Amino acid sequence: MPPTHKPGQSLLELAVNLFPVWVASGGLLALWKPSLFTWFGSQAIVWGLAIVMLGMGLTLTLRDFRDVLRMPKAIAVGFLAQYLIMPFMGWIVARWFQLSPPFAAGVILVGCCPGGTASNVVTYLARGNVALSVLMTMCSTFAAVVFTPLLTGWLAGQFVPVDALGLFFSTLQVVLIPLILGVAFHHSAPQAAERVLPFAPVVAVFTVMLICSSIIGQNAASIRESGGRLLLAVTTLHAGGFALGYLFARLFGYQRQICRTISIEVGMQNSGLGVVLARKHFIDPASGTSLAAVPCAISSVVHSVLGSILAGLWRLQGDKKTPTPTQPTLHP
Repeated sequence: MPPTHKPGQSLLELAVNLFPVWVASGGLLALWKPSLFTWFGSQAIVWGLAIVMLGMGLTLTLRDFRDVLRMPKAIAVGFLAQYLIMPFMGWIVARWFQLSPPFAAGVILVGCCPGGTASNVVTYLARGNVALSVLMTMCSTFAAVVFTPLLTGWLAGQFVPVDALGLFFSTLQVVLIPLILGVAFHHSAPQAAERVLPFAPVVAVFTVMLICSSIIGQNAASIRESGGRLLLAVTTLHAGGFALGYLFARLFGYQRQICRTISIEVGMQNSGLGVVLARKHFIDPASGTSLAAVPCAISSVVHSVLGSILAGLWRLQGDKKTPTPTQPTLHP
């Protein structure tokens, strides 16, 4: 028998599964009336992402780390796809669409970020391997401390000056430290963590919505001016990530369930991290704003919508050969 859910818990899960709707709605509202979201300023954005990462850490246990050792090849393939495909896709897209230097840097930064935790939800909806998705997100997030600043400095440095060491310390502060604190809290106070866990994904969903909507609101005029080309560029980046991630997994002989999982993990980035890093390290001295954060904010809407559409199409296929995964712990 499938597990029963309390009415309140079902509502929380519904709110998390509607993640693309909240993000897309927030982005459109921010373009129409920026003041609805611009109150969520720089410090709030940094603390917001730290809370999201802390919430993810609460869902992780030492068993999760041991599970990595049981699926080393699949995780390694996904990891390689994440940090080979997306950073270079970002560089190619920036060149191809001839984006202005700040927008080019932002697109590359998105490509160099780790997998987004929304991928866990989308993987579940697509009948993928949720355990693999969670472990891949975990591995790419921890590795982001090194790979995100290193790859961004190499690829985006051709467009704008990049402080790779500063990016390293910022990633350390907003990703690694909150994650470790979350894991530590889970083990030191498991009963308290269990009480918090049902609410953590919902808090994260609306925090990410506020982060992205705030950035879109602060740069509404710039988005309206170059929105068509920028939107197309970001869409191309993520569509390419989904397609190439799937093909990359097929090259290693994996079946549909694993290929779908790797495709989603590669195509969906941690755009919230990109926003925070861009706002701190890619500031325009003249205006005091960060245009590089705009592609990151748009990315959160685009990858969520594309991923949800893809999950819906895969579910409609009714693949009887692919077992339905067990209900996961949902991450936004």
